[in-house]
Parts: sequence; structure tokens; C-alpha cells
Amino acid sequence: MAWFVFPFDNLVCMCLGISITVWFTLLLVFIIVPAILGVSFGIRRLYMKTLLVIFEWATLRMERGAKEKNHHLYKPYSNGIIAKEPSSLEQEIHELRGSANSLRSEPEFEMADIFYFCRRGVESIVDDEVTKRFSAQELESWNLLTRSNYNFRHISVRLSALWGLGVLIRYGFLLPLRLTLAVTGVGLLLVLTTMVGFLPNGELRTYLSEKVHLICYRICVRALTAIITYHNRENKPKNGGICVANHTTPIDVIILANDGCYSMVGQVHGGLMGIIQRAMVKSSPHIWFERSEVKDRHHVAKRLGDHVADKTKQPILIFPEGTCINNTSVMMFKKGSFEIGCTVYPVAIKYDPRFGDAFWNSSKFGIVNYLLRMMSSWAIVCSVWYLPPMNREEGEDAVQFANRVKAAIAAQGGLVDLLWDGGLKRAKVKDAFKEEQQKLYSKVLVGDQDQDDLSEDTLVPDERINEDDIDTDSVKGLCIQCEPTPEHIVLTHESEKGYT
Repeated sequence: MAWFVFPFDNLVCMCLGISITVWFTLLLVFIIVPAILGVSFGIRRLYMKTLLVIFEWATLRMERGAKEKNHHLYKPYSNGIIAKEPSSLEQEIHELRGSANSLRSEPEFEMADIFYFCRRGVESIVDDEVTKRFSAQELESWNLLTRSNYNFRHISVRLSALWGLGVLIRYGFLLPLRLTLAVTGVGLLLVLTTMVGFLPNGELRTYLSEKVHLICYRICVRALTAIITYHNRENKPKNGGICVANHTTPIDVIILANDGCYSMVGQVHGGLMGIIQRAMVKSSPHIWFERSEVKDRHHVAKRLGDHVADKTKQPILIFPEGTCINNTSVMMFKKGSFEIGCTVYPVAIKYDPRFGDAFWNSSKFGIVNYLLRMMSSWAIVCSVWYLPPMNREEGEDAVQFANRVKAAIAAQGGLVDLLWDGGLKRAKVKDAFKEEQQKLYSKVLVGDQDQDDLSEDTLVPDERINEDDIDTDSVKGLCIQCEPTPEHIVLTHESEKGYT
């Protein structure tokens, strides 16, 4: 019996050894070495074009099946369920009251006014433009992922077979490949940054630190099969400035650092993230804050100001939204990073959801679960635009400067420019916003003259909406795990104008 077992064991070991050798040889030749040299063979872009052809065929098959059964395919509402025209509270109240109101000499309360607020409330519940920014973006076509298909009943036998083949490819080949690359990239980052940290400060240490970070980030990008197109590289952030970008996912950091080195800003963490942070800061001037320091705005601003004042240090990377948005819009930028008085380099990031949903819904998925979903998707495809540097103009405050930068990013990335605070997904609406609505309605009732008298006892918007009351996430280069509140937000268009 032993004579038959030992040869079999030897054969298994030999085949396993050959497989591992071939596996790591292919990784080294086709992925790791090109990442170190900064070159690409074009395999990922060919892979992306092939996927697009397959997705188009799958969508046509589903549409044909629905047509044969006389059914309608589910189509997402890209522009919202309700068509809304911008108008002020005062205009809509006057339209609601009709022409009879114009015959009265003095304004007064009318029972019909409540219908305006009821309609606005129902609109916000049915088509809330804030809450839907924190859920996955819906697709017009199917990308062979069950997580993004709303038309299961129209899948044919051929589509089922193709989907099964896709599962085998994604989980049997791509996921092990990506996990191997991710472990390799993170491992090299830990080892090499620690080694560089032992060198004395100087040009050699700075040069090696930049090369180490670039190589490791390029390997991590390949671990996600990320296909990135960079535009306007002549506007890349320079030393002594701050790079600000819209925020969709924690991998935004890797996407940007793949093309240049940045000083990260964030809160000190424990576990594996803490180990990585301590290794990175040994070789590069990253800025990590203790939990107690994050709340101290003056201390944060001083550390950021000292960093940008040193022109030898890398630009700071900050995501002023402070939380992840689902790649359809840009929400309010916290003003903290715009008060420092340095050059700001805006960057717009737009992901293609057809290959995989990059949005991190932190209330639904933990970071490990999210990364596994990313690695089991087809690919991460995105475009990055470097916008011209911007400086604070004379007479412009930090809030106005932040809104101007945000508008430029939204316009370039094809995103919706919203004035709402991303913190609304984890906090109730502040009383200041309700008071703002009361003030607007009182203007309709008592007139402009009496309203001016009332406004003397009312705080101005900048005082009512104090950023100290809002979590100062503008200094964080990392997403915050949080739970969204179930309340619907019932606010009018006029409140958006007063929101800073």
C-alpha cells in the first residue's frame, strides 16, 4: 500500500510546486516588474474593451427576452423621480394664494400655506436628493454581477452560463491573483518604508521614499485591476500646496498616489492600519492626529500650515467632504483646509460603475468586506482630472473659496454640485435650518420692514451654522465609518441657498 501512496504524494507535491513557481513567475514578469518600472503592456485596457462588448451583448439579450414576454425592464431614474423647478418660498406661496392676495393691503397667514410645506415634505420623502447619495449608483445595463441586476427573470440559459463562467473567473482566478498582489504591495510598503526610515534626512532618503511609495501603490492598483486615465498632468499638485478631491471610496488615496506622492492626513488607527501608518511616517512626512487632537481646530490648522510652509515637503492630500459619496455628486466641502492660505490643487475623480461599484457604503459593509467586493468585481475603471491651481481671492472667505473649488470639481467630473453637508447621513437636521425656514416664512407674513427688525435678534447664517458643531473631518484623508439616520430631510430650495 505504501508503494502506491508515496509516488502519488510525490506527484502532488511536484505539481503543486510547479504551479506555485509558474504563478509567482507570471506575477513577477507581467505585473510586479512593470509596476516597478512604471510601464504597462496594455493588457488591462484590452480586458476592459472585451468586457464592454460582453456587457452590451448581455443587455441586448435581456431586452430581447423582456420584449418576447411583453415585459418592461427596470430602468433607474437618473434625473430623479420628481421634476423640480428652482423657485423661492415667497414665490410659491404667492402663486398658491392666487390673485386674491394682491388685493389685500397687509400680508397675513392663510390656511392654504400649509399645502406648500406638505408638498415639499412629501417630495423630500419620495425623492430625497441627500439620502440617495449614500446608496449604490444604479446601472442602465447589466455587468454580469448579481449585486447590480434588477432583471433576473429575463436571464436566458446563455446568460446564465455566461454569468457562471464569470463567477469562476472572478473568484477562481482574479480574486486569488488580486489577494496575492495586495499582500505583496502592503508587505513591501511595510518593509521598504521601515528600511528607508533608518537613513538620515536628506535628498537620498526623500528620493528613495518617493520611489518606494510609488512602486507599492502601483502594485496595489494592479491588485484592483484599476484602469486609470489621468488628464491634464501639467496641473499636478506641487510641494507647498494642498490637493483636494471628491471622495467616493478609501481607494481614492491609491488612485491618486499611483501618479504622484502625497502627504496623507488622518486619524491614528490601531491594528493593521496603525502598523501601516507608523511604517509610512518613518520615511515620509505624513500627518497623523490623535483622536483628541482632531477636535482642536487650531492645532490641526497649525500643523497643516507648518507643513505647507516647507516647500520641500510633498503636497497634502485632503478629502474635504469628510465622508464617501456615491460618485454621482459632490457635497459640501468643510472650510478647514481652505483657511490655511496656500495654493489649492483641485482634482476630480469619476468612476465607471459598469465594471464595479467603487462607492463604500460604510453603514452596510465593513472595510474588509468592501475590499473583498472590490477584488471580486471585474475591474475599477476611473478618470482623474487635474484642475488648474486655485488661490483665495481678495475679499473671499473660506466658505466661498471652498464652494468655488467644489463647483469646479463637480463641473469637470460631470457630478451634481450639492450644498448639503455629507454629515447629514449620520446626524439629525440642526435646529438652525428649521429656524431658517421659519425666518423665510415670517418674511412672507410680516413683510420686509418688520423682518429687518427681527433679523437684529437673529444670528447670521455663518454664526448659526458653526463648523465647530460639525465634525471637522476636513483634515482627514480617510473615510469615517458611520450609521445613517433614518429620518428624511424636509428642507426647501431656499434653505439650500443659506447653507454654508
